[in-house]
Amino acid sequence: MLWRCWFLLSVMPLAGCSDGRTPVMVYSPHGRDLLRLFENEFERVHPELDVRWLDMGSQEVYDRVRSERANPQCDVWFGGPDAIFARAAREGLLAPHRPTWASAVPESSRAAGDLYFGVFRTLPILVFNEQLVSAAEAPRDWEDLLKPRFAGKILIRDPIASGVMRTIFGMIVARSVAESGSSDAGFDWLLRLDAATKEYVANPALLHQKMVRGEGEVTMWELTDILLERQKGVPLGYRFAASGTPVIDDAIALAAGAPRRAAAIEFLEFAGSVEAQALAAAHVYRIPARDDVPRESLPEWARAVLSEMKPARYDEALAARESSRWMSVWDRSVRGRGKELKAL
Repeated sequence: MLWRCWFLLSVMPLAGCSDGRTPVMVYSPHGRDLLRLFENEFERVHPELDVRWLDMGSQEVYDRVRSERANPQCDVWFGGPDAIFARAAREGLLAPHRPTWASAVPESSRAAGDLYFGVFRTLPILVFNEQLVSAAEAPRDWEDLLKPRFAGKILIRDPIASGVMRTIFGMIVARSVAESGSSDAGFDWLLRLDAATKEYVANPALLHQKMVRGEGEVTMWELTDILLERQKGVPLGYRFAASGTPVIDDAIALAAGAPRRAAAIEFLEFAGSVEAQALAAAHVYRIPARDDVPRESLPEWARAVLSEMKPARYDEALAARESSRWMSVWDRSVRGRGKELKAL
């Protein structure tokens, strides 16, 4: 378990706990439901290994792996948009390994040099508090967030730390470039969104809590988390954007210099296996990346999602290349500047 031997982890490199098992350190934005599920099943199959995980945003994983370059602590980076993995690959933060299941995922989900591979499909959605927003009022597309009805009632996960939000913002700006040859209209849209935003929230758990308490009425987030919340009876409704959903290739990779490479490879092999993909779909609302999982074998919710969801069309390669620069521009020139629009 992650918190077992936590004091030792804080003061010295991982060397194994008193039970004699070999640890494998996983950095991941996937949240406790999925991570605990995989930890328990993986350790059942590999009783000699001890999974420990740190749950943080995908951008935070990148920042941490990068900061540990001289003294790696992470074995497996599990989860996040492939655009962030691509940046990490360019910086030498990932180690090559081709898992046995590699050919089962689309070629577009495989990095050159076997540095990372898609495991799941993550789907950003529009989310609303069903007790405060009627079905008739609920946003049906990204543009609806700018309606006067939602001014000052939008909560957004801090996009600097979130791969999901970076993907949505990247789609908005990339569409602007495609339509006009310039990113200006996209940043203008984000400025108007900033004007309507009540708060940028530090983490997903806090975002959910604030939405349920009615501190905000609408947000943008990802399908898996919202389905898990709805399973608990939380009144959060959702819709797929009518103009298209940016489908995120949610990837996995070995960290460069992984201290426990052999154990890390075992976890990577497990995460992309048919058994693990089926487990994730059945219990924690994950869409498999593998092409060889028959649609009829998926849970009913997954089949419904794949039928309903319309993939967004935009220049994903451009968005991936420019993501860091665009987010820097957003942070400097957009965040908190929306109030200037209100004053006009």
